[in-house]
Amino acid sequence: MSIIMDDITPYIAQRIRSEREARGWSLGDLAERSGVAKATISKIERGEASPTATVLGRLSGGLGLSLSTLLARAEAGLNRVRRKAEQDIWQDPETGYIRQQVWPADEGPLELVEVALPAGTTVAYPASAYAFSARLIWMLDGELSFQEGSVTHQLQAGDCLRLGPPSDCCYINQSNEACRYAVVLSHSRRA
Repeated sequence: MSIIMDDITPYIAQRIRSEREARGWSLGDLAERSGVAKATISKIERGEASPTATVLGRLSGGLGLSLSTLLARAEAGLNRVRRKAEQDIWQDPETGYIRQQVWPADEGPLELVEVALPAGTTVAYPASAYAFSARLIWMLDGELSFQEGSVTHQLQAGDCLRLGPPSDCCYINQSNEACRYAVVLSHSRRA
């Protein structure tokens, strides 16, 4: 796809801002890490200035990204619809658990996953799996027992749970029917 730079410039501005905010950084933090003046970053983020290749290189380096990755993420903003056919699906060969990547992590600070957990199935994750993101579990269909450390939450369709600090977790479907839930991840805990 050939993209005219003026078409992507607003998306570059949004991407720089969202990458900075996802890390919890101020303009000053990014300025210090990138060597680009705080006022320049502010103008770029507000769309008042177009960054040069050198400035983009410094900003991407300051964000810990390659320039290619920063531009790819900005280009992803041009296509804001992710069709079902584009969503990756994986099935656990042991449990039959189905995970559909509705919105991928590489296209922004949020990630959305839909899960179908078969009846009588348990899936456990260590605390380390939750170390770099904040998560919500939103029940779409059925019932789920969710163990978060020593606490068990009973969830039904429509319920939404915000997870606490990282701990060992277990998804348990004790019913006779599959349940479905969405997991929303915010990668704002990234360093």
